[in-house]
Amino acid sequence: MTTPKYAVIGAGAAGLSALAQLRKAGIDADCFEKDDRVAGHWNTDYDALHLITARDQTFFEDFPMPADYPHFPRRDQVRDYIVSFAEEFALTDHIRFSTAVEAVEPIGGADSAGTRGWTVRTRSSDGTVSERDYDAVLVANGHLRDAKIPNVPGTFTGKQIHSSEYANTGDIDGDRVLVVGAGNSGCDLAVDAAQHRFEVDIVVRKGVFFQPKTYFGRPRQMLEWMNQFSAEEQDFIARLLAKVSLGDNTEYPGLPAPAERTLAEGYAVVNDLLLYWIHHGRISVRPAIERFDGRTVTFDDGTQRDYDTILYATGFNPSLPFLDDRLVAKNGTMPVKHAAGIIPAGLDNLYYIGLTAPRGPQIPIYGMQAALVAKMLQIQESGTVSVAGFLSERFPPEHGIDIVRAPWLKELSEVETAVDALLFAEKSTTATGARA
Repeated sequence: MTTPKYAVIGAGAAGLSALAQLRKAGIDADCFEKDDRVAGHWNTDYDALHLITARDQTFFEDFPMPADYPHFPRRDQVRDYIVSFAEEFALTDHIRFSTAVEAVEPIGGADSAGTRGWTVRTRSSDGTVSERDYDAVLVANGHLRDAKIPNVPGTFTGKQIHSSEYANTGDIDGDRVLVVGAGNSGCDLAVDAAQHRFEVDIVVRKGVFFQPKTYFGRPRQMLEWMNQFSAEEQDFIARLLAKVSLGDNTEYPGLPAPAERTLAEGYAVVNDLLLYWIHHGRISVRPAIERFDGRTVTFDDGTQRDYDTILYATGFNPSLPFLDDRLVAKNGTMPVKHAAGIIPAGLDNLYYIGLTAPRGPQIPIYGMQAALVAKMLQIQESGTVSVAGFLSERFPPEHGIDIVRAPWLKELSEVETAVDALLFAEKSTTATGARA
């Protein structure tokens, strides 16, 4: 059996997509997963979580979700679906479970920047440390691991939980709950608490565009007639439909209006239940927090209120703990990438899968990126050109994770065209050399 020359880090949805696409291309790889099971965060996310994208658009290539799933499957159904994908394609045979990647270091030292490949050091659950060299590494550990909690002056003496640790309302102490963060997770947590009759406030520092999950009884992404319009026209239609069905933010006490003009410029939250409970008095909106004093929270408008539990839905920091910070080019805390988020700036033979989250269904994104990487690895086999160098010269750097889907898809198509041209040129050169 050929010893794999490539490594995949993580066996969540992104890592499984990467492993499946490599195997589809006839490329063997070792996959390392620090937990004892596949599906990553879908094993531990809060119980009230449901997809915000439609079942029939959120699937691995050639493996749709079960038809008896609802339009918006719940967390455990998504987990089971991911597990079934791994089983269907025998991916678990190639995964080393309970094996954490401790370090990924460029062969030849930092100055080589990965041009000679990478040494991967792992530690298994029994403490065994191993090292092995790989020609390339696909980083698919996700960006939902390093919880981000704001630094607020003072001390809060009640219970504090980040959304990554929250399971259900059994985790809440007392009756008065403050949710910090008004993204999709923050709205989910506020609604979960409100529906269980807690007194709930939610901090909304800036206006967002609220979008319902369905229009005319159908998932919003599955209105086929919308496809005849441009991305800009679809943006306008979506805002118009939301205004008709939900109204303006100003109709909901305390809810700020978005400063941006379009969904593409601003941030969209796919949740109308928060608005429902605001109108029913179960949820109240609060501005930014100024300070803590025991269980008293002072807001920047001067108002104060006591709380028993704070739920933080304040997101995550992108985390690549196995890479030396000096190797990873960053803009603030965000890794800088090229070519539809696949190529790390300044590094060779290292590929990101899922470190970019174009708005909409995420699972298909991983397969698109991984299929391209499989082609890049074929080019890399020739050893005559640096794929990273070639693409970095042609595609500008970017550092966003939450990005608009349409321009990302356009860039992905352009990257694929460039890679296909390079792959054709490499094959032609090889064939010419063979004939000579």
